[in-house]
Amino acid sequence: MTQLPHFQMYIDGAWTEGAAGQTMASQNPATGEDWATFACAAPADVDRAIVGARRALNNPAWRDMTQTKRGKLLYRLAELIEENAQELGRLETTDSGKLLAETSRQTAYVGDYYRYYAGLADKIEGAVLPIDKPDMHVFTRREPIGVVVAIVPWNAQMFLAATKIGPALAAGCTVVLKASEVAPTPMLAFAKLIDQAGFPAGVVSIITGDAQSCAIPLTLHPDVDRIAFTGGPEAARHVVRNSAENFAVTSLELGGKSPILVFDDADLEGAANGLIAGNFGASGQSCVAGSRGLIHRPILDALIAKITEKAAHINVGDPMDGQSHLGPVCTAAQINKIETTLAIARTQGAKIHFGGAPLAQAGNYMAPTLVECAGADTDTLKVEMFGPVMSLIAFDTEEEAIAIANDTPFGLGSGVFTQNLARAHRVSARLHAGICWVNTYRAISPIAPFGGYNQSGYGREAGVDAIHDYTRTKTTWIDTSNSPMANPFVMR
Repeated sequence: MTQLPHFQMYIDGAWTEGAAGQTMASQNPATGEDWATFACAAPADVDRAIVGARRALNNPAWRDMTQTKRGKLLYRLAELIEENAQELGRLETTDSGKLLAETSRQTAYVGDYYRYYAGLADKIEGAVLPIDKPDMHVFTRREPIGVVVAIVPWNAQMFLAATKIGPALAAGCTVVLKASEVAPTPMLAFAKLIDQAGFPAGVVSIITGDAQSCAIPLTLHPDVDRIAFTGGPEAARHVVRNSAENFAVTSLELGGKSPILVFDDADLEGAANGLIAGNFGASGQSCVAGSRGLIHRPILDALIAKITEKAAHINVGDPMDGQSHLGPVCTAAQINKIETTLAIARTQGAKIHFGGAPLAQAGNYMAPTLVECAGADTDTLKVEMFGPVMSLIAFDTEEEAIAIANDTPFGLGSGVFTQNLARAHRVSARLHAGICWVNTYRAISPIAPFGGYNQSGYGREAGVDAIHDYTRTKTTWIDTSNSPMANPFVMR
């Protein structure tokens, strides 16, 4: 029997197995077969990683390193990521089923996130305050918040790790990153680049494992100062409860059910492409998937016809094949969830225009699916399925469209397709979402903040201000007079 590739964790500058000897197998979604194994953390490993991060935080090699030098290390990391983008993409595709064309390109672009924060590293500034008391020089400085725990899911892990590791390291923090136990191998391989870039031991550790042995002790650890979490709402609730034990500053990015509003004056070609990108891109496995399409009733039939015509040319197949447009979903559990949700939607009067079932072949392949919903309570409009399912519902007025769009506990992404500039401004301002794309969808940049409202979480990643979330402000008062401090018991 051929031995499967094995991936170790990276803790405090060393490659290691878990203290309890636990390993897990990773399945290739394109074949349904195990393709690799990886080491899993026990509570002792979590402690070792956090203790190492605390030691590195106070180690002169990192503590006293100039911000400019830290920036240069991040620049070097960006170069290494770009040089290894194809191999990291291949690992991610094998592990998650996402298209190689997407994973390799996205990984290369992730280098820009590290480069962006490298440039900001020596621009973290304080201020001299015009204080209201004589003979006082008062100034502020921003200092690293401390030990950061970063938790990322499998679906966009290189990107989501960059939005946390980049600003944290630029600010002078140390990081313990937990990769998802589903498809973690790209992050474990990424640790090699951290090591190669020259970061001191303990500055970044990368571990993985289940909730009980890894995630819970990680978020409960008393030496954690900040938690940056991306994942689902249920897991996030546990993270928030755990952070009450260590008072770690916490940010959450939790996905959602993002609406795309298409008005009757929209360019139908662009709107159809936006809906396809928002629903079938990455096989629908995106936190900002535009899985609620709200369509102005006069153009509903024409838009369905255009989407149906375009979908007929979608190549579903091997994600390693450059000719494939849509690969498998990551897990068999997702297939089951999609099937269950579609079955309920049919009983609610939904019409399936195409797709609606898994493909009869090895692997976790789901046919791209278009659902026309009879009402806003249809389950496909409410349940985050994480698969290639597009749900459309008609609206008659702008007010109705906004009401339907905002009738959700989530609020991460949103889209508006219209050629009316006044409407674009008016509607985008009223949508309860952290991101709004107009006449486009799924665009990202290290320069643009990313985050949600409501149950899509709080806090922002990317952008200039994100780096401040990894610092604390210290205020220093200096008495500049030659006189001794006055007697505090003599009131003047």
